[in-house]
Amino acid sequence: MPRTRSLAWSQLKISVISVAGMVLAVMMLLAVGGQGGFAWQRYALKTRFPNIKGLKTGAVVRIAGVDVGKVTDIEFVESEVQVTLEVNEDNKPRVTEQSRASIGSLSLLGEPIIEISPSSQGRQLQEGDFLPSSAAAADFAAMSASATETLEQANLIMQGIRKGDGTVGKLFTDEQMYREFNALMQSAEGVINGVNRGQGTLGKLMKDDAAYRQLSASLADLSEMTRRIKAGEGSLGQLLKDEKLAKSISSASNNIDEITAKLSRGDGSAARLLNDKQLYEQVNALTGRMDKLVAAIEQGMNSREGTAGLLLKDKELYDNMNGAASEIRGLIAEIKKDPKKYLNVRVSVF
Repeated sequence: MPRTRSLAWSQLKISVISVAGMVLAVMMLLAVGGQGGFAWQRYALKTRFPNIKGLKTGAVVRIAGVDVGKVTDIEFVESEVQVTLEVNEDNKPRVTEQSRASIGSLSLLGEPIIEISPSSQGRQLQEGDFLPSSAAAADFAAMSASATETLEQANLIMQGIRKGDGTVGKLFTDEQMYREFNALMQSAEGVINGVNRGQGTLGKLMKDDAAYRQLSASLADLSEMTRRIKAGEGSLGQLLKDEKLAKSISSASNNIDEITAKLSRGDGSAARLLNDKQLYEQVNALTGRMDKLVAAIEQGMNSREGTAGLLLKDKELYDNMNGAASEIRGLIAEIKKDPKKYLNVRVSVF
C-alpha cells in the first residue's frame, strides 16, 4: 500500500511539472513574440478606418517598424470600422495625440497591419483613448491599377499620334508641317549662331564688353534713382515721401472736386454757361456777330474799303495817323510845359 501511494505522488509531480513547463513556455513565447509582451503589460487604444483592407484580429501593430502590439477586436461603428488594438506600456511616451494610425502591409503582397506614427509632442494617450487615423500609402493593388490606367492613356495617345491627331501627330504625319517645323528649327539655329558670333543687340550684349558695361551702368543708374526716390530725394521722392506735399495735392484735388460739383449744380457764371440754354444762345449769338465783324474787317482789308480795312492794309494812312498822333502828343507836351504860351485869355469890358 505505501508503495502504491509513492508511485501516485511521483506521477502527479511529473504532471504538475509538465503543466508548469508548458505554461512557462507559452508565457515566454508571448513575452518574446514581438507583440507587446504579456496582457497586463499592454494598454488598449481605439481607431477607425473607412476600409480596413482585410485586416484581422491578431494582426501586428508597429511603431516606426517595430512590433509593439496586436489587434484585439474589429467591429462596425456606423459606416466605419472600429479597430481595437493593444500596445506595450513601454511605448506610451511615443504614442500621443499627434500620432496617427494607418493600415500598412507586412510585405509587398503580405497581410495588412497597423502602423502608428511615433510622436513626442502633445498629450500621451491612455487606456481606451481614441487614436486618429490617416490614409495609408497606396498599396500594390492601387499602384497596379494606377499604372494600368497610365499605360492605357499612353496607348490612346500613341494611337492618336499614329492617326495624326494633335500637333505631335500632325508633325509625324503631315509633310508640310514637318517642313515648316524643320525650317523653324533652322531659323532658330541661325539666330543662335548669330548671337554666338556677336551679331545683333543680344549678340553684342553677350560678346561686346562695352555694351555690357553700358547696360550695367544704366542698371546702376536706375538702381540709384530708385534708391533716391525711396529716400524722398528729388521731386518724385518728395511726392512719395513729403506728407505736406501730399496734403497739398489732396487739397487741390478736393478744390477741383468742389468746382466740378458747383458746375454740375449750376453755380457761377461758368456753370450757367454750361447749364443755362438762354445764356449759351446769347454767347453763341455774340460769337456769330464777332465772326461777321472779323469777316467784314477781312473783306475791307482785301478790298481796302472801310476805316478798319484801310487802317490795317493802307500803309500811307497808317503812317499819317501815326504822325498825327505823334504831333498831338508833342503839342500836349508843349502845352503842359508852357501853358501861357498857348492859352492867352483876354477879357474886355465894354
